Amino acid sequence: MITMLDVANKAGVSKATVSRVLAGNSYVSKTTRDRVFKAIEETGYRPNLLARNLATSKSQSIGLMVSNTLYNGPYFTELLFQTATLTESYGRQLVLVDGKHSAEEERQAIEFLLDLRCDGIIVYPRFLNADELTAIIESSPKPIIAVNRQLENSPQHCVYADHQQYSFNAVSHLINSGHRDIAFIRGLAGSPSADSRFRGYKIALEKYGIDYREQYIAEGGWTPRSGIDAAKTLLDRGITFSALVASNDDMALGAANHLHAMGKRIPQDVSLIGFDDISMASYFIPSLSTVRVPVAEMIETTLKQLVDMMDGKPIDALQPFPGELIIRDSLGPGPYA
Repeated sequence: MITMLDVANKAGVSKATVSRVLAGNSYVSKTTRDRVFKAIEETGYRPNLLARNLATSKSQSIGLMVSNTLYNGPYFTELLFQTATLTESYGRQLVLVDGKHSAEEERQAIEFLLDLRCDGIIVYPRFLNADELTAIIESSPKPIIAVNRQLENSPQHCVYADHQQYSFNAVSHLINSGHRDIAFIRGLAGSPSADSRFRGYKIALEKYGIDYREQYIAEGGWTPRSGIDAAKTLLDRGITFSALVASNDDMALGAANHLHAMGKRIPQDVSLIGFDDISMASYFIPSLSTVRVPVAEMIETTLKQLVDMMDGKPIDALQPFPGELIIRDSLGPGPYA
């Protein structure tokens, strides 16, 4: 196996000089650097990245922790794509780890990224609560930013959308369009996004003096199949609703499938709205009204904030990202219009 000493002998320099070149030390002359890199190419030497990370405390990598229960659907496909693309634009590698099924496993995944000497870490948690995340951030030797979670005690370390507010706006739009009997499909149990969107629904009903009714609520799991099951649950209860809000577009499309199978027309019989504005939403027939969540902008802000932290630049607390209500063909006037 080719070693650093072999490279040093080939280049006619000391082993310490080769180490300084690999660490990017600016005090090594260009002539010497060129000789070292030529020797590396000729010998086929591959640096031990872990050893180099230990020596320099830098790995030129950014860690991303996401729990595997959140991998489904176009929303997270876009999240991962944007994170990988933008990380590359900063000249760094992305290291993805699985937070699995519990707060403790999410904590272990973050510790694993720290052990790899990642220069900064992005976490998209499901199980760790705000206090636990704040404690991890405050004790971490490397900067950490949480995505899609508000941290009141660490406002510089979180990037999030105001799910409650834009859910409130969507339901308010339905009410102002003449709808009063509005059903709701919740997201995956325990999801902060699902809980916030559900709160926005309830607050809108309360503001407009509409009674909250438990039989108008169905549980979902973010997938189209769970949207089908939720719509079936609602119809099997024998209740009448003129509008249905699903906590994401995948469930909305699944619900539309079952409503159509049961002879319900959209939007003539049931107006339908989702969240996330996935690419399929505008191609669906009728096109799906939804709330656009600015995933790309959120990830861009996350990476900039994290890199600024890594570079020691001053940072400010970030404001929540607003959602944009996109009105398409699946929304129509209600019976009280």
